[in-house]
Amino acid sequence: MRFKDKVVLITGGGSGIGEVSAKLFAGEGAHVVIADWNEAEGQRVARELNEHYANVKGLTQTGAQAIAVAIQTDVSQQNAVEKLIAQTLQAFGQLDVLFNNAAVILPKPLEEIEEQAFDHVLAVNVKGVYLTIKHAVPHLRRTKGSIVNMASLNGLVGQRHNPVYAASKGAVIAMTKSLALDFAADGVRVNCVCPAGVMTPLLEEWTRQQPDPAETIQALNAMHPLGRPATSEEIAQTVLYLASQQAAFITGVALPVEGGASLGY
Repeated sequence: MRFKDKVVLITGGGSGIGEVSAKLFAGEGAHVVIADWNEAEGQRVARELNEHYANVKGLTQTGAQAIAVAIQTDVSQQNAVEKLIAQTLQAFGQLDVLFNNAAVILPKPLEEIEEQAFDHVLAVNVKGVYLTIKHAVPHLRRTKGSIVNMASLNGLVGQRHNPVYAASKGAVIAMTKSLALDFAADGVRVNCVCPAGVMTPLLEEWTRQQPDPAETIQALNAMHPLGRPATSEEIAQTVLYLASQQAAFITGVALPVEGGASLGY
């Protein structure tokens, strides 16, 4: 039970890697706050967790003794993030782990990207990380907690027709390294995970929308020397590792979890 009685805040926790991470953290003893712009999906994940653990641990399904709470949040808005942190403390009294997972994608050539779309990607993927860390770190200092940011292999190497998303994840990696230096003296570690392809619901939906879904799947598999994209659980397990005391001497790392996709030339 690596996270017994710890409080974990996950942005983008209503689906994909965030949802799987929430379930894994809860399984390791944590209380989980699920922040998502999609209120219905966030509530669904919290309800499933509370129903699963209520009988086992004798906990109520609402209030401070719940395993999980869901809070509707737009991480790009300061007022929403301030409210998120306040409600997290109200629910559980402390904060031990911040997992910045919320993000949006924009797979288009640069010439086809509208200014509004550019601003939205940077607002969620970069400003959202800045805001959540800014308002969470005073509380993480008290618990000597940890921060894990979701970056991407795209932030380490280029990808065709995805320049703005890649730029946003490169910014997350740079911010991670700088903040690891800034917060080290306080005992707060900051790391990020850099996946390549991950078979999330979002990627599955994108694949179905392609002119030839079968060819797209074959190309996704071929990108990875291990022969397939990652599962959400494989990425989530890496997040748990970096957040745990098993990684107590690791900070400022951008960890590729990419099935060998960055190898070769």
